[in-house]
Amino acid sequence: YGQFYIESDTHTFSCGKSQMDLTLAFENLMDEKELVRCFYETLVSQNRLEELPRFLAEDCRFRSGERLLPMGISGMREHLLAVRKTYPDYTMRIIRQHLAGPYVISEFVMEGTHLGEFCGIAPSGRRLSFTGVDIDRVEGGRIVEHGGAVNTFDTLLAHGLIRGVTEQEGSL
Repeated sequence: YGQFYIESDTHTFSCGKSQMDLTLAFENLMDEKELVRCFYETLVSQNRLEELPRFLAEDCRFRSGERLLPMGISGMREHLLAVRKTYPDYTMRIIRQHLAGPYVISEFVMEGTHLGEFCGIAPSGRRLSFTGVDIDRVEGGRIVEHGGAVNTFDTLLAHGLIRGVTEQEGSL
């Protein structure tokens, strides 16, 4: 995904011995769309959470409507682990991406087996497929802001996991 390089080095000689101190830095070589695609299709899909610091800024924030909320790497880790509890084998596939300034808009398909409770819905054991859109702001080779939406309604309704309100039930 990138390369490490020597940012600084120091050579000292003491008592006839050489000592060297190195400072390594990491540079991401992917463009914004590649970075976001790799984040979802590799890191998220393969549950490689130890690699979160390579993709997310430590102070990454979550966008909810007009509000920006602190999330950070630990908040993203918690979110991804919670989704794994419901869909232990879930994967994400990017089907279309657009770049708008520092924002990467990704349309995706998420698939997984429903083996954990979700919003009060008991595990069904069914393989489910959801569509959604994520919007990530990338700066300095890292995601600094994340937001998006998953269309859970259509899938849950189609599989009988939720039901619509009939006219009779909806009338007062």
